[in-house]
Amino acid sequence: MIDAALLPLQRRLLNPPARRLVALGVTADQITVAGFLIGALSLPALAFGLHELALVFVALNRVMDGLDGAVARLTGPTDRGAFLDIALDFVFYALVPLGFALADPERNALPAAILIAAFVGTGSSFLSFAAIAAKRGLDADRYPSKGIYYLGGLTEGFETIALFFAMCLFPAQFPVLAYLFAVACAITTLTRWYQGWIALAPDKKS
Repeated sequence: MIDAALLPLQRRLLNPPARRLVALGVTADQITVAGFLIGALSLPALAFGLHELALVFVALNRVMDGLDGAVARLTGPTDRGAFLDIALDFVFYALVPLGFALADPERNALPAAILIAAFVGTGSSFLSFAAIAAKRGLDADRYPSKGIYYLGGLTEGFETIALFFAMCLFPAQFPVLAYLFAVACAITTLTRWYQGWIALAPDKKS
């Protein structure tokens, strides 16, 4: 919901380290893959109840997710980079609730499953709109640096990471947080369906 407003601040903070990484010969794709692997470590950490460690992995993943974009802007964005960024992000998002489910299946499995299903709704609506938008040559004015059409909503990247932080800090509240965010994701999915229905309607003049 507020991702677009945070982009200028993110760029100011990440440009200096990004320039250093470029000077060292580090590529955006390398950062993307490394960030995903670090973020994936949150799964075993959560499964074994190491919530503080999982929080560190989640935070590092997000920092590297911003750094890969900053490096790409300096060296030139690529289609492969855009693909890796979004594909690995969606897998990472599913790993966090899965980790809580593995830690306590009796208590957390159902809310985790519902949250992951809600993520499928937001992710599929996001990607399907982006695919048709690319076919039509549409651009997202609010997110000019994104490699694909970025369709916003109530639950975007910032809100999702804030949720993960809250879950790691207050693990006993995982079911409540998961159910509440699943509802917010459902609202996002419905609004994106509506946007797609309107924006991608057939041209009646043709």
